[in-house]
Parts: sequence; structure tokens; C-alpha cells
Amino acid sequence: MSPPDVSTPTVSCESGQAWPLGASPMTLQGQAGVNFAVSSRHAERVEVCLYDAQGARETARFSLPACSNGIWHGFVAGLGAGQLYGLRAHGPYQPLQGQRFNPAKLLIDPFARALVGDTQHLSLERDYLGPVAENATALDALADPTDNASRIPKARVLDLAAELQAGAAITPCAPLPPERTVLYEVHVKGQTQRHPEVPAALRGRYAGLASAPMLAHYQRLGITTLCLLPVQLFMTEAHLLKKGLRNYWGYNTLGYFIPEPAYASGQYPDERAEFRYMVDQLHRHGLEVVLDVVYNHSAESDTFGPTLSWRGLDNASWYALDDAGQYLNFSGCGNSFNLAQPCAVQMVMDSLRWWVQAYGVDGFRFDLATALGRDPVRQHHFHPVSELLTAIGQDPVLAKVKLIAEPWDVGPHGYQLGQFPAGWLEWNDRFRDTSRAFWLGFDCTRGAFARRLAGSSDFFDHDGRSPLSSVNLLTAHDGMTLADATSYRHKHNFPNGEDNRDGHHHNLSDNAGVEGPTQDEGVQAVRGQWRHALLATLFCSQGTPQLLAGDELGHSQSGNNNAYCQDNETTWLDWSGADPGLTGFVAGLIQLRHAHAALRHARWFTADDIRWRNPDGSALSTADWDDPQFRSFACLIEVADAGRVPAERWLLLFHAGSQALSFALPPGRWLQVLDSAAARVLPQGQWGLAPSSVGDITLSPRSVFGLVQTDKP
Repeated sequence: MSPPDVSTPTVSCESGQAWPLGASPMTLQGQAGVNFAVSSRHAERVEVCLYDAQGARETARFSLPACSNGIWHGFVAGLGAGQLYGLRAHGPYQPLQGQRFNPAKLLIDPFARALVGDTQHLSLERDYLGPVAENATALDALADPTDNASRIPKARVLDLAAELQAGAAITPCAPLPPERTVLYEVHVKGQTQRHPEVPAALRGRYAGLASAPMLAHYQRLGITTLCLLPVQLFMTEAHLLKKGLRNYWGYNTLGYFIPEPAYASGQYPDERAEFRYMVDQLHRHGLEVVLDVVYNHSAESDTFGPTLSWRGLDNASWYALDDAGQYLNFSGCGNSFNLAQPCAVQMVMDSLRWWVQAYGVDGFRFDLATALGRDPVRQHHFHPVSELLTAIGQDPVLAKVKLIAEPWDVGPHGYQLGQFPAGWLEWNDRFRDTSRAFWLGFDCTRGAFARRLAGSSDFFDHDGRSPLSSVNLLTAHDGMTLADATSYRHKHNFPNGEDNRDGHHHNLSDNAGVEGPTQDEGVQAVRGQWRHALLATLFCSQGTPQLLAGDELGHSQSGNNNAYCQDNETTWLDWSGADPGLTGFVAGLIQLRHAHAALRHARWFTADDIRWRNPDGSALSTADWDDPQFRSFACLIEVADAGRVPAERWLLLFHAGSQALSFALPPGRWLQVLDSAAARVLPQGQWGLAPSSVGDITLSPRSVFGLVQTDKP
């Protein structure tokens, strides 16, 4: 180990207090200093190592003198904001019994608000002597006595009050009725890295995401909420480093309180200031910011992964382990936090509150959220009133923000769509799969498709939940883009270095006869019809729509459906090659949705609100609903915003067949509003320019058609 400099004055450490966890500047008994609190129920001793301003030289080391209910704590007068530090934990090194204490290894405080030092190669750090056989089922090795402090980033003490004050100065986002929410999933770097109008210094950075060209794009589209792929400090896994790749998506978190510094432009004092600037600018333009957060696992990976923080502090408390001391891997990433333990619950809760209070964010999308509800008392099965979900549900700071679950993980009984508490939104993969199946010719019925159109009541109509609980999506970062789902039948993931074994095999995609790019106008026409029909389905369905950034441009990833390690032009949006007609069509659909209550109903439809018809005008029978071959029908919707009289009547026609088809119209004069085959959406002020329709109307193949009556017949 590296001893403290012998010339350094002795540091006097008083007992301090056990809360809050982390390093907190405060005044105790009239003295200003820093209080340190570290959770480790099984440690025999915890040391704090202080470092110079560059993090290169250790200047002092001291043991935390007190332990209260498993929290080691101490207060050092005279220290303040800016001080760099690391931790060392003493205890047994018994991997087969679940403990990995090794004081030779400097550890990062899980509650650190800032780090100084390189994180790019941390996944190569180990706490054991190797080599260890790759097929070993347990780590039965000796602790590595080599000190690694020179390679480990140091935590920086921040003035927490000043950080919260800076967060409070962020312009709040104007309140938005939930039924008007339109989510937009976006990667901070990929969104602007290739945008020619974004200043070069800001491309791929936080400030670039809120630059004038991007703000104009968001406002043109009409989206309301940016959902950012992970921006909490993350690192690249060892297997990617060895292939010369890096983690692009960011689902490998190291710092749960720290904005990812790689997205900072250097044009602001630090990444924290630039992140706040981004949020403030987005708020000023009416846009919410939701963060994709990864609390199901840490960047320490599996048994053979790096020891950086939680593993070395108290492996058996922080992680879910089996009886042999091995990790329960509900995440598929090597480990799972034990989110029934107070230390883990407090870290998640403090982190969530910190991003709301110090950075002004408006909500969170929880990656593999089933893992958040796994309860050891129930054999690690999911329960909607688990310790963490209950804590989130009662927290006054989080009461005002959006909570979005990815309602599955890879553990036993991991698929939990519709089972999260009231107030949560959930990604609805059934909407994605059914929509693709209906339009692209896979197994589907009109009944299954209609359930998704009407809000997926089979999953969400319980416990006071509304159709808005369903986050409807066609695509997401994980999977094919819309352009690829209509251009490729098979995934093409060879650049990922896993011989195309990685990624989802069930894509429900099609190519119209040619795999990938083609100049065949007939193939291109069919693909365009599919894309327009799918997008019209998304924005004419009940629920909360989510658009993947780039789908409005026609962005392709060349068939890669798992581009998590492609930090290059595969994933960076190609603005110069964007399809302006597609962008305009998406903008028209979103504006149409905003303008009409029938397309964004906040309550479940009743029999008086909606009626379903065959193309000939007859009501659908049970046999019609379950017929897997015929894929054309109409729905008549009659609802209104409060106080609006008379109600609008909407007629939506869906025709997935490959030949034109005639539809009988209900009585009255109908105005054409939407024709997906022509990629046309007419705003209300131009309805009079569209031909009125009485009697029958013929739909083009693979199309959605929308008509409106503004008066009851």
C-alpha cells in the first residue's frame, strides 16, 4: 500500500455523524469540516485516504472512528469542498462466502458527487491474483496485495448546498397535462455528432442537445419530453476494450450522482454546469428531461470483474448473492444490487433526489425495472410493494416527476408488464410487437391490434391506472430502427465482434423483398407505406407515445439491432441524409394528436366512445376479431375535451392488405385529415381544402386513413 506522506500533519478525526452517506461539508460543534459516512456492515475497519489537488499524491490517511448500525463515520475539521479522497475497507477476503475485502485496493465512494481521474480502463482492475480459469463457477483465489491507488479516480468533495442552490436556479418546466406527453428517446452524443448546423465544439455534447438547431427541431416535431439514454458516469466493459470498442449506450454505471464527463464540451466550468445549462434551455422551450437510469446492476460486472467500490466495501450487503457467494444475475450484466438492503435503497433514493434537486430533471426511465422490485423475503420474486418501489412511491421530492419502467429483466418471472404501481408508466413491448406483426404480415388478429390501439386494457386497466400507463413504442435504442425494421428481415450485428450471436432474434421485421439498401422503386414504395402506417398507428393510439430519435429522419443502423458498442456513424444520426418528407409527416401526426382529444384520451373508452366496423360497415363479430388473415377495419371515436360541444367524431380506417380496398362511411359529411399512404396530414385550418367524403372511400394498400366530423349527423 501507499503510505501517507510522513511530513503531513496528523489528521484528527472525530466521530462525526452517520448521516448523510458520503462526504458532506458541514459545521459540527462550531467547527467547519467534512463528515464522512460509509455503509459497510461487515467491515472491520474503513479508512479515508486524502489526496492532493491532482489526485496523484496521498497526503493523509485515517480510520473512521465510529460505526453506528453498520455505517462507519468520522468528521475532520478544516477540510472543505475540493478535497480529493478515496476509501479502503478492511475485513475478510473470502469470495466463496461472499466477501471481497482487500485494503490494498483504493475504492470509490458510492455517494461521490464528482470524480477526478481517468475511468476508461477501470474494467481491467482486479482484486485477486490470477489467472483464474474461464469456466470456474466460483472465485477461489488469493487477494492481490498490489496497491492500485495511482490508477483509481478520486472522489471530490463538493459544496452540496451550493450544488442544490444551482439546481434550484434552473428554470422549471411548465406543467404539462399527462395526456399531452410525447416522449422522444435520444442519445446525447448521437443526436448532434453529425449535425452540420450545431457548432462543432458542441456536437455530441450536453450543450449541443439544447442548441438552437435542435430546439427548432424538437419544436417543429411537437415532442414534449426528451428521454436521455444514460448520462450518469459510466465505463466500458473489459471485453469491449479488448476488441477496441467502447460502451456507447452507457448501461454500465460507475457514478450514480455524476454527469458523464465525456458529454461535456469544455465550454462551461465543468460537466455539472453544462448539464444544468442544457436542462435550463430545454425547460425554457417547454421540454421536459427524463433520464434513463440503471440501478439494477453496477459496473463491477461478474465474479471476475473489477473491484472499484461496492464490491470492496461490503460485497455481501450491496449485492444479491446465492448461498455459494455468487452473484444473482437478474440484469444479465454479471451482478444485481440487493435493493432490499438499506444501503442500496438509500443510494438509489439519494441519487434520484439529487438529479431532481441539483440538476432539475423531470423524471426517470428505469432500466430492467423488474429488478427494482425483487424481494429476498419472497425468494427474489418481483413485488410491486417491494422496499425500493415503496420508498419511491412515498417520496415527496419524486412525487412530481415521471416514473417510467422497463417492466422486465432476465431473471425468473422477469416479465411484469402492467404490474407496476399506479402512477408509473411502462414500456409496452406488446404494442411494438403487435403493431409490427399487423402491418408486416406476421401472426396477428384485428382483436389483438385493436387492444393495443385502445390502450392495452388487458394489462393496465386495474388499480386506478389509465391508458396513459402504456408507453407505446415502435422502436427503441435496443433493437432495429424503424428504417431497418422495414428494410431487413435479419439482424446484421457482425461489427459488434460476437459473430452476429448478440441481439434479439425476434425482430418482426421485413424487407419488402430485398435485404437492406436498394434502388428498386417498388420495394422502396412498400417500405414507405409500412413506415407511414406504423407511425400513424403510434400517434393515433391511446397511451403515451414514444418516438426513437432518428426514426423521423429515416436513420438506419445497417440492420444492427444491438448497437450498444457502436460509437460511430452507425449510431450517430445522419442529418444530411434525412428524409424531409418523413420528418414533416411525423410532425404532422404529433400536431394532430395534440389538437384532438380523441387521439389522446386520458380515460378508458366505453362502448359509447368507440365502435368497431368491418370495411362494409357491419359490426365485427367474434369470428371477425379472431380471423388471422383479414387485416382491415374501422373505428369510430366520439369524445371531447371538457366543455367542447359538439364533440368531434373521428373515423380511423386501418388497411394492412396489399391491394386497394373500399370502406363504407357512416352517415354524414366527413373531412379527410390523414392519409398515411400519401404521407399527408392536414391541420384543422386546412380541412376545408380537402375533399369531403360521403358514401364509400377507397384506401391504398398498407395505409391508415383518418376522417373527422365536427357536427353530429
